[in-house]
Amino acid sequence: MDYRVNYENWITSPYLRADGLAELTAIKGDEKEIEYSFGAELEFGTAGMRGIIGYGTNKMNVYTVRRATQGLAEFIKANGAQAMKRGVAISYDTRRNSELFAKTAAGVLLHNDIKVYIYPEPRPVPMLSYAVRELKAFAGIMITASHNPKEYNGYKVYGEDGAQMSPEATEEVVKYITAITDYFSVKEIEIENIKSGKNPVLLSVIGKKLEKSYYNELIKLTLSKKAVKAVGKKIKIVYTPVHGSGYVPVTSILKKLKIKATLVEDQAMPDTEFSTVEVPNPEFKETLSMGIELANKIKADVVFGTDPDCDRLGVAIRDDKGEFVALSGNQVGILLLDYILLRLKAEGTLPENGVVVKSFVSTGMAKLLCQNYGVELVETPVGFKFIGEKIKQYEEDNSKTYIFGFEESCGYLRGTHARDKDAVVASMLFAELVCYYQYINKGVYARLCEIYDKYGYVIDSTDSIKYSGLHAMDDMNAAVAKMRETDVSSVGIYTVSGVRDYLAGVKKADGEITELEIKGINCVYYELLSGGFICLRPSGTEPKLKIYYSVKAKDKAHAEKVLAELKENFSAMLKE
Repeated sequence: MDYRVNYENWITSPYLRADGLAELTAIKGDEKEIEYSFGAELEFGTAGMRGIIGYGTNKMNVYTVRRATQGLAEFIKANGAQAMKRGVAISYDTRRNSELFAKTAAGVLLHNDIKVYIYPEPRPVPMLSYAVRELKAFAGIMITASHNPKEYNGYKVYGEDGAQMSPEATEEVVKYITAITDYFSVKEIEIENIKSGKNPVLLSVIGKKLEKSYYNELIKLTLSKKAVKAVGKKIKIVYTPVHGSGYVPVTSILKKLKIKATLVEDQAMPDTEFSTVEVPNPEFKETLSMGIELANKIKADVVFGTDPDCDRLGVAIRDDKGEFVALSGNQVGILLLDYILLRLKAEGTLPENGVVVKSFVSTGMAKLLCQNYGVELVETPVGFKFIGEKIKQYEEDNSKTYIFGFEESCGYLRGTHARDKDAVVASMLFAELVCYYQYINKGVYARLCEIYDKYGYVIDSTDSIKYSGLHAMDDMNAAVAKMRETDVSSVGIYTVSGVRDYLAGVKKADGEITELEIKGINCVYYELLSGGFICLRPSGTEPKLKIYYSVKAKDKAHAEKVLAELKENFSAMLKE
C-alpha cells in the first residue's frame, strides 16, 4: 500500500488518539517525514522491534504495540488453554511511553483472556527474565530500547525459558502480526493504574516476594565473602543508574552485601529525556562523566553505571597515573572472567566440565584465560539470546556446567537465574572484585596489567557507520553483501589468513572451504595472520554497520599502531 494512503487512513481514523492527530497534522507538508513514518512497517525480529517514538506504521506507538501484542496473543492461543493460563510477564524501563506501552500490551493480552503479570514500577531486563522463569509464564515482554537515544523505544519478547524468543517461535509470531492489516482493529482492556488494586482478575502485580527471591539468587553467586566483610564498608565505589531502572536493584544488592557505594544523586531518578547525558550508554566515558567527577571529589577508585534497562554495565577505573580510564566491554569481561575463574579455583569449586560462552566478536583474550584455567570456551553469534540457548542446552543434556557468559557490548551473566545479560549481578561481582583486590592490596588496574603481561596485549575496538532514511537497513545489508563478494587477502600490510562467511556457514583458508557450526548470520569475519580479526556485522536493531577489530601485540604501543593502520585501510576498502 502507498505510504500516502497509509497516512490518510491514519489521520482520518476516528480511533486515532488526539496527540496522534496533532502530530500527523503537523507533518502534513513534510513528504519525507510522511514517507519515513508510513513507507514501511516496523520490523519485528528475534530482538523484537525498536524504533523512533511517534505515530505511523514505522514508529513506536500504541497502535504498533497493540498489533505486535495481538500477534503474540494469537501465538499463545494457538498453543492452547494452558499457555493462556500461564500467561505473560511484563516489565518496562524509564523511557518515554514505556509504562504506557507496557499497560497497552497488558490490556491487549487481557482482552484475549491471557493471564498477565506486571511490575508496578520500572524494573530491568534480568528481573523480567527471572520473573518469566519463576512464575512459569509462557512468555515475557520488556518495553525498552536499551541504550539507544531518548527518541527511541522498543518491544522485546521472551520465551518460557526466560531467553529472548527463539527464531522459530518469532517466525510464527510474525505470521500472526503481518496478518493484521488494520492497526485500529486491535482491542484492549484499559488499565488506568497498575498499583490501584482495582485491576482485572487476570492481571497480577508482581510484588516484593519475587524481587527478594531474585536478590537471594544473586547472593548465592558471591565469591569473596571474607574480603567483602573486611573491606566492603571501607571501599569507595561510585554508581550511576543514568536515570534508568538499575537504581533500585543495584543499590539493593550492594546494600544487602554491605558494600559501600556512593550514588550519583542527579542521575538516580527516572528521566525520560536522560537530560544529563548525550546518550544513556555506559559504554562511553562521557556517560560516566558525572560519576567520575564525583569519584574525584570523594577520592573513589572505581565508577560504574548501568543503561536504562540495566542489562549493560560500564566501568571506569584509575590507571597507574591516577587518571580515570573507561574500560571497554571486553576489558570488563576479561576482569570478571579472570576473577570468577581465579576465585572458583582457589575455593576448589571450579567444575571439571565448566564452560564459558562469548559472542564470536568478543575479545580473543578470553580463549587464553580459559586455556590457562582448563575451562572450555564456546562461541556464539552476536546476541545474548544465543548464550541463553547454550545455557538451556547444557541444562537439558547435562553435558557442561555454565560458568560465565559475556559480550563485548558490556553484557555479562553469571548464574542461570536469568537468560539475558544482567547488569545487577555484574555490578555485584565487580564491586566484590574491587573488595577482593583491595583486600590483597592490589588495584583493579594493576590486575588488568598483570593479565596483559601474562597473555600479551590485546586491544579490541568497535567502529560503526550509521545509515539513515527509509531504506537504511537495506543499504546497510547491501554494504556487507558487497564485501562478501570481494576477495580480501590482506588489509594493508596485514595478511588475512582466513575468511568466515557466517551467512553461508563456511570458512575459506589456504584454498580450502570448511563448514562452520554457526550459519545464517549476516556477518563477514576476517582472521588475521598476526592473531587478531576484523568482523563486519550489520546491527539487527538499528541502521548501524558495526566493524569489530581485535589486535594482539607485544605491548600497548605496538597494538595501537596496528589498530590505527587496520582501521585506515579497512575503511578505505569499504568506500571502494
